[in-house]
Amino acid sequence: MAVESGNREYQLVAGHPALDLVNTLDWRFREGEPEELLTSYSDLVRFAAQSELLTAKEARLLAKAAAETEQKKALTAARTLREALAGALYAKLDGKKPAEPHLAQLDRMFKNAHASMTLRWAGDGARWEWPTAGAGLDLLLVRLARSAESLLTLEDLALMRACAKPDCRWLFLDTSKNHTRRWCDMKLCGNRMKARRFRAKPA
Repeated sequence: MAVESGNREYQLVAGHPALDLVNTLDWRFREGEPEELLTSYSDLVRFAAQSELLTAKEARLLAKAAAETEQKKALTAARTLREALAGALYAKLDGKKPAEPHLAQLDRMFKNAHASMTLRWAGDGARWEWPTAGAGLDLLLVRLARSAESLLTLEDLALMRACAKPDCRWLFLDTSKNHTRRWCDMKLCGNRMKARRFRAKPA
């Protein structure tokens, strides 16, 4: 059963909102069940706000804008996007081609996001604009899809790494000076693994 998370503070350590989204299914590689960090629509809105995909005002409006059935649909769509993205990214890290169903799912969601864009005239030229706060739940899903699309087309995607803790494997962009970062976060996994190695040393 999902546990209500209250005012959860998400650990945004990935360097990109779309990678942080993938990380909201925690411990996905451990034995047993992973831990779902998006247990409710409120969680989803809170994550988007903390990731700066929504402004505080947009988050407040979306938190109370939709009926329960619409909220469930939005949560399901966000999780679907997350898992399709996760499948593609972990395949890349493992040197494999992403599965066609994952790519097809991402393709559909990205096209739906683009369908929500509006052409506006700004200054001396036109530009595409994404939905504003008046777009309702579309705003939330489009922002998530846009973030995922920007990640997949990012030149720095070669810097993507997975945490070296085998049952964690949270994703992040390694922007360290020598590109030697190994952990999602030293406080979360790095210190645990160092302590484990220390305990394993012979006396």
